[in-house]
Amino acid sequence: MNIHDFQETTSEPFNSQKTALDYTPAPQKLRSGKKVRNLAILSIVIAASAVSYHWLTANASIPATPQILSVAASKPLEHNLETRQRFLGQFAAVEHVEIRPQVGGTLNVIHFKDGDVVHKGDLLFTIDPTAYQIKYDQAQAQLESAMAKVQLANQELIRAKTLKQTDAGSTQNVEQRQADAKAAQAAINEAKSLVSDAKFDLDRTKVYAPFSGRIGTHQISIGNLIAGNRAGTGPTTLLTTLVSLDPVYLNFDMSEQDYLAFARQHAEQKGPLADKVYIALSDEKGFTHEGTLNFVDNTIDRSSGTLHARAIVPNKDLLLTPGAFGRVRLALSAPQSTLLVPDAAVMPDQANHIVLTLGADNMVTPKQVEVGDLRGGLRVIKSGLTPEDKIIVDGMAIAAPGSKVAPIDGKIEFNQAQD
Repeated sequence: MNIHDFQETTSEPFNSQKTALDYTPAPQKLRSGKKVRNLAILSIVIAASAVSYHWLTANASIPATPQILSVAASKPLEHNLETRQRFLGQFAAVEHVEIRPQVGGTLNVIHFKDGDVVHKGDLLFTIDPTAYQIKYDQAQAQLESAMAKVQLANQELIRAKTLKQTDAGSTQNVEQRQADAKAAQAAINEAKSLVSDAKFDLDRTKVYAPFSGRIGTHQISIGNLIAGNRAGTGPTTLLTTLVSLDPVYLNFDMSEQDYLAFARQHAEQKGPLADKVYIALSDEKGFTHEGTLNFVDNTIDRSSGTLHARAIVPNKDLLLTPGAFGRVRLALSAPQSTLLVPDAAVMPDQANHIVLTLGADNMVTPKQVEVGDLRGGLRVIKSGLTPEDKIIVDGMAIAAPGSKVAPIDGKIEFNQAQD
């Protein structure tokens, strides 16, 4: 386009002093260009809307294919298990004694170290025996004097009898000598009693262990004056404590329901199966210790609603300590076939429990079950399932009841270490 053409287009005279940048089109021509552009944009929008409507209408007529989710399923695990009960027990010594003196005096010697294992007859304490030795010596001297008097009285009696036979003595003299001999014999008996009494006190100045066990800490130090009483009716000084170690008791409490189950099972058992208990310490996972149930109380405590029971447990290695706690497992019946499922596969349903099973055509079907305790890391199913049921063991969160799923083989394993 040359300058003349541009002039014809704009219908304006050309000013050679104006540049192309200074040129401004006429207002009427500018409005006509905008209308053309607006019409073009509107046409494009209408065409795009028509294409979108056609696409949506076409896709709406195609039905959506539901997605089938995969879950792991397995039959319940069958395992031979015995019926059992679990309790928390506390160990106690079969024998427990407070060592107290029967005689008083000054404590001279302590013959053990605190916490030692002592044996029956070991010397534990020595009390100053001086006063009791004096008393014993006096009793011995009195006995010897009485024995001398008896000897003299017997000689006098023999002499009196001899004189009577020769008519040099009288019957009255013989009777007097007989009375003197009896009195002397009575004095001997009294002196012997005094000697025994003094010997008893003297012997009690040495305190011995009444049985084998572990000694506690000494409660009185050497040089202190201690009080003793032979009859135990007066004040005495506590010297230490001693507990037996082998065997030990394990005390625990049964609820009324547990006791009824135990009593019924115990009545059916002919052997000692229901009397066997297994014990695990607080740091043990397995029940490695065995004991025997040897006592069940005769009344239920009204305040707690429990019945006291006790087992006796061997303690050869002295590991079991009185006062420590242990978990108790009491076997009630012989092993019998039991159904087990993973605990995660059992879901609460208000007051009940359900598991999700696969019905016809792999439809998810819930079943209500009665559950027991945990055995081998699995949950015992008392009722509600059969050995042929297939239960969902993984994927319960995505398996809605009534939906169809694609099962894959799951696996249920019994963990012996957790039984």
